[in-house]
Amino acid sequence: MIDESSRVEGADSPLEGAAERLWFLSLEVTGRCQLRCRHCYADSGPWGDHGTMTTLDWRRLVEEAAAMEVRMLQLIGGEPTLHPDLPDLVRHALDLGLKVEVYSNLARSIPERLWEVLALPGVALATSYHAADPETHDRVTGRRGSHRWTRANIVEALRRGIPLRVGVVAVSQDQDLQAAIADLEALGVAGIGVDRLREVGRGARDCAPDLDQLCGHCGEGRLAISPNGEAWPCVFARWLPLGRVDETVSLAEVYRASGAARARLQRMLRDLRGPERCGPDGGCAAPTCVPHYPTCVPDRPRVA
Repeated sequence: MIDESSRVEGADSPLEGAAERLWFLSLEVTGRCQLRCRHCYADSGPWGDHGTMTTLDWRRLVEEAAAMEVRMLQLIGGEPTLHPDLPDLVRHALDLGLKVEVYSNLARSIPERLWEVLALPGVALATSYHAADPETHDRVTGRRGSHRWTRANIVEALRRGIPLRVGVVAVSQDQDLQAAIADLEALGVAGIGVDRLREVGRGARDCAPDLDQLCGHCGEGRLAISPNGEAWPCVFARWLPLGRVDETVSLAEVYRASGAARARLQRMLRDLRGPERCGPDGGCAAPTCVPHYPTCVPDRPRVA
């Protein structure tokens, strides 16, 4: 749970209104990744594994999410396409009426059977693109050839009509973010987000993870589950555990039991960032956390 030393007066009241309902769930189905990105919030890589959660465990969580009327299920990693049962999990979620986003680095040969699943109605794809220049992109990912694969798969996703959004993260001084954006726009990508480096995981630079690295909406109708079943307010806030799901503890129980901790976190984030929130009209003053499916899309920030 969130450290009791962070308690603020009156913070134990439950979340209010729609925030009490879980609507967005990230399932980090694996810690394995073929890349070694210097800014990886999950500290994942080729040394990672699928954790203790089995495919049956993930299927059960998908069913519990559907019962809770979750609107969006995100399958993320690590690299989720390295999980052998990803197609099954996507189909299971669709069968239960969930919308699905797969967040992939796209830096590999995607099997045809997976392309077919990604192209199903109700599925969206997201990826990261670090530079138009291949060498710069590959320096960020730590793997030669990753730019070639990612760019080619972006083109293929667009050709297949798969809804796609792409995040450009400012990681190092040698990136030309405007060139990356221009390249994506030339390819036909419409959903492009720009974000700063989040100093968590391998992205940590001169400080320990802190609330100022979060967008301000962690735990607000959102939850993330690790490959070992640990629950977090979001994939970025992995140092703030909220409990653990397993065969005896359901998703609904963890979400309900963490209500006070999430309310406390929200109050601290409001104190840090001010009162601006995403409104029903889609207006949003907070920065976008790239791994999260955007409920509101702020104006794209200027890149120096």
